[in-house]
Amino acid sequence: MDKVEYHNMKAPEKIASINALHKYLGLKKTLNPLISVFSFDDVKLESETILSAITTDFYVVALKKDCAGGKCRYGQQYYDFDEGIMYFIAPHQVLHFEDVLLNGVRGFVLVVHPDFLQGYPLASQVKDYGYFSYKSNEALHLSEKEEKSIMDIIENVNREIDANMDAFSQGLLVSNIDLLLKYCDRFYNRQFLTRKKVNSDLLTRFETLLDDYFRNDELVLKGTPSVQSVAGELNLSPNYLSDMLRVQTGQTTLQHIQNRLIEKAKGLLSTTQLSVSEIAYQLGFEHPQSFHRLFKGHTSVSPLEFRASFN
Repeated sequence: MDKVEYHNMKAPEKIASINALHKYLGLKKTLNPLISVFSFDDVKLESETILSAITTDFYVVALKKDCAGGKCRYGQQYYDFDEGIMYFIAPHQVLHFEDVLLNGVRGFVLVVHPDFLQGYPLASQVKDYGYFSYKSNEALHLSEKEEKSIMDIIENVNREIDANMDAFSQGLLVSNIDLLLKYCDRFYNRQFLTRKKVNSDLLTRFETLLDDYFRNDELVLKGTPSVQSVAGELNLSPNYLSDMLRVQTGQTTLQHIQNRLIEKAKGLLSTTQLSVSEIAYQLGFEHPQSFHRLFKGHTSVSPLEFRASFN
């Protein structure tokens, strides 16, 4: 996998408003400064224009059908634009491009400023959709049927933006955005299930990683593994890893880690004479009280009560 050359990377270009984005891409002025839908066909960049990195103050939902060449790095991963994908960017995240010419791309982009959602439940719920923190090599791949469902909603949004604004307009637009995000959530869960070989390999790597942590002295040296550190070792975003594990096993990354800790603790309590404090230290806990709370929370008995049941 390509290494990221940080010293050669320029600071991302900040695009603070949707109108600024339209100007940057050579689009006509948006009808609503807080929401817009446009086609890649309408982008008017000079043929030699190459994007490097941008960050925005708004949500971006895009479907790319083709790309003239190049690849995109989102987070630490590269994604080759050889096939149609959907990707999602939250405000203030950075999207890096390398040699990507937008002129050859087909598809659409929906941009929504957070202020447009204020006063509606979606304003707080949108943060719960894990795909806004996924990396673009974890993008959403759509079937033709799924793509049609998405495009139908986008066309509704586009028509509503183009219509004369009235008392119902914002509510209808927010409802359609809510529906779009729910469909994408459904399709992501489908993707976790249909990509069984990839996810099975990830699950195996995850289990092997935890085995190494608990078999060696990693816990004493590094402390209890965190969701972030485990995801980083697997080159995944924490949300993506937890979502994949939840679909495959019914448990999140944190639950898997805690289950391993309890399993290891039970073994030490039942087969050694180590004190509870010593066991807590071996398991990477700085404070025995934290270990005590976790153990009792999972087993309904204290570590000493569990040990006593074996005597």
